[in-house]
Amino acid sequence: MSNTIYIGYYFTVKPLQPATEILIAELGYAGFESFVETETGVTAYIQKEEWKGNILKDIYVLSSDEFEISYTFDEIEQVNWNSEWEKNFNPIIVDKLCSVRAPFHNKPNTKYDIIIEPKMSFGTGHHETTHMMIQHIMANDFKGKSVLDMGCGTAVLAILAEMKGANPIDAIDIDNWCYLNSIENTERNNCKNITVYEGDATILTNKKYDIIIANINRNILLNDIKTYSKCLNKNGALFLSGFYKEDIPIIEKECNTNGLKLKNKLNRNNWVALHFEN
Repeated sequence: MSNTIYIGYYFTVKPLQPATEILIAELGYAGFESFVETETGVTAYIQKEEWKGNILKDIYVLSSDEFEISYTFDEIEQVNWNSEWEKNFNPIIVDKLCSVRAPFHNKPNTKYDIIIEPKMSFGTGHHETTHMMIQHIMANDFKGKSVLDMGCGTAVLAILAEMKGANPIDAIDIDNWCYLNSIENTERNNCKNITVYEGDATILTNKKYDIIIANINRNILLNDIKTYSKCLNKNGALFLSGFYKEDIPIIEKECNTNGLKLKNKLNRNNWVALHFEN
């Protein structure tokens, strides 16, 4: 790979979320293989041999009136992935109890220490929504519970669920990068009870769980809440995030329609994470 030539795209995104998440997903489908989230947006890389001049023509988010996205691009001989990640991947500590870090970070004094190997996939779980979902997991009983982590990303929430005693756990993501990275991260954290799948909610046929975690985005959640409800065991819990405070009424309405009642909510920089039970 030493002679591989890459095209690097440097996107400035306003507002950062959820536009950055959508942009990365769409770029992944277009053939981009590597991503680094930055303070102003995202840097994306594609091998020159896979690149074509109109590669961004089907990226819907670029033409959306909801977001302001600009970019530049150039050709680069090599990318030192580890160097890029070390510049951009900072450890997080949630409520002094749970840390999410890379192997090159010092081990903190926390009860739950999750190690995520930096990969050029879809982020490191440092978003407000992940922070709140970690808080929900730490605040609730997971011991012996069957759990689904839907849209698992790096599998950080599934890993924490196992640390909290959950068993068995399914982690699902539609993106191949996330699927492969989740497998690596579960192995890296010595998880024994997590099975990782590549796919979406359509693979949940005949599945049942005590707890479902879904940190995705509003539209996907609205489409899949009915499926989640059918997959929940009696007295089950559903944790949802990936949307704004203004979206609570429409999310709650759909949950109520499917027999789910709001029990608790967390708010962080206008993002929310909701806890429902059936």
